[in-house]
Amino acid sequence: MMKGKHILIGVTGGIAAYKTATIIRLLVKEGAEVKVLMTTHAKEFITPLTLATLSKNPVLTEFFDPGNGDWNSHVDLGLWADLYLIAPATANSIAKMATGIADNLLLTTYLSVRCPVFVAPSMDMDMLKHPATTINIETLKAFGNSILEPSSGELASGLSGKGRMAEPEEIVKEIKSFFAKKKSYKPLKGKSVLINAGPTREPIDPVRFISNYSSGKMGIALANAAAEYGAKVELVLGPVNITLQNTSINVIDVTTAESMATECISRFTGCDIAILSAAVADFTPEEIKGKKIKKDGSELLLKLKPTTDIAETLGRTKNQSQILAGFALETDNEIENAKGKLYRKNLDLIVLNSLQESGAGFGHETNKITIIDKFNNIDKFELKSKEEAARDILDKIVSMIQ
Repeated sequence: MMKGKHILIGVTGGIAAYKTATIIRLLVKEGAEVKVLMTTHAKEFITPLTLATLSKNPVLTEFFDPGNGDWNSHVDLGLWADLYLIAPATANSIAKMATGIADNLLLTTYLSVRCPVFVAPSMDMDMLKHPATTINIETLKAFGNSILEPSSGELASGLSGKGRMAEPEEIVKEIKSFFAKKKSYKPLKGKSVLINAGPTREPIDPVRFISNYSSGKMGIALANAAAEYGAKVELVLGPVNITLQNTSINVIDVTTAESMATECISRFTGCDIAILSAAVADFTPEEIKGKKIKKDGSELLLKLKPTTDIAETLGRTKNQSQILAGFALETDNEIENAKGKLYRKNLDLIVLNSLQESGAGFGHETNKITIIDKFNNIDKFELKSKEEAARDILDKIVSMIQ
């Protein structure tokens, strides 16, 4: 359940920082990808080299690298993380978190993250019991942060009482439990989702066709994620070289734009949500030759006719209870062109891909998307795996039907 999860760990200046090394080791062992942020004072208790070695990622302490000027973006870190753990969390850092002070990279990132935040307090017993600390911890709880209760025992001061940071094994157990519960999250249970994906092939003769570079990976990731969210999924799939592992998904194999249109249109009335991610040909040959066209030295002119516009057709017939999502792949004026398609085809939201973005679009394992909805809200996401991008799209759809 931890494989591929992005865990961001913030280390503040407390004696319990030595325990954070074990937390990182255990999380990496579970398959998580870990990045570490440290305050300046934290480096006095444990070295960045130790945590970088264990996490297999550079440890970040400043807003930029003084050696080369590279910017460590708190926004990008916040978007990357699936969970932000601050361990140890000193009384000083907790007070700053509660009041919105952002005077270092760790705290600025805290104010930027969109993911759940787990806080593991660590301090002397009297500091923990002080009314100011009590109020600050209650404030963090009110923000929705999860507090990992400190345990009782011998403290660094020599006193004995409550204030010891929770043990690494307990912290990792809480994180695993969180993701296990999240896995049981089924926001689309009882919903029927129609998805189309992949390219189409428009035959010219028995051996040639018109097509594009779509791999179908984004649409298949959407189908898998929708099934994980509890939906009944029908996937109208063009010719791809991928085998689906999820046997609960009903796959309808098609080849041409017209066959894809026929299947999507016929199934649309029975679905609650339709996501049109396929790269459907806009044109198809007007005449398909029955025999292979021989090369004779002369020009070959192909007369093309437009194919059925699936998004436009479904947009005209959808009812108020249905959600219709489309995709737009653009090379220029991306936002403007995507908005035009959104309103012209009566979509509820559109997912914008730009061919200008490195690592996004056809053939990649990753994607960088922007979601625009019919209320003109624009959500931009960082470069992510297509599986993560699929969940972002579905989370947006879930927010529109609740």
